[in-house]
Amino acid sequence: MKIETVYRERGGDFFRLALAKTGDREQARDAVQEGFARAIRSRASYRATGSLEAWVARCVLNAARDAARTGSRSPATVDAPPEGRLAIAEAEQTTASAAQAVRKAVARLPHRQRDALFLRYYLDFDYAAIAEALGVEVGTISATLHAARATLADDLQEVAG
Repeated sequence: MKIETVYRERGGDFFRLALAKTGDREQARDAVQEGFARAIRSRASYRATGSLEAWVARCVLNAARDAARTGSRSPATVDAPPEGRLAIAEAEQTTASAAQAVRKAVARLPHRQRDALFLRYYLDFDYAAIAEALGVEVGTISATLHAARATLADDLQEVAG
């Protein structure tokens, strides 16, 4: 598989990953472009011992992390509910509040846990690909995802209660 093929087939997934990381659509677009540009510039260093997608994901994550550091935006916010019947607006507001609570809980996770969650649920990477993208052992990913899920469950239980 070529880097160009990864971009064509999974570009939208990488954009969602970068958007989750940066919280800003423009920064996310820039991070995807920069991440793929870094992958192309560094393609000679790819050893083909693992998934090309995981290697590119590392490039995109690093670019998104750099973009988030230089940007002043906070995670994406939910737009106000549209005008309409009060019951529908209240339901949408409740849903928006819940989504915002989840985003805040995810934002409080340590970087590695957050990145592992993003790779697992935005790119549907298996544990081996996540480990490769983050430069850690597979067993570490299992523990990292378990800790992230447990923390989120505790945090969101408090919100619900």
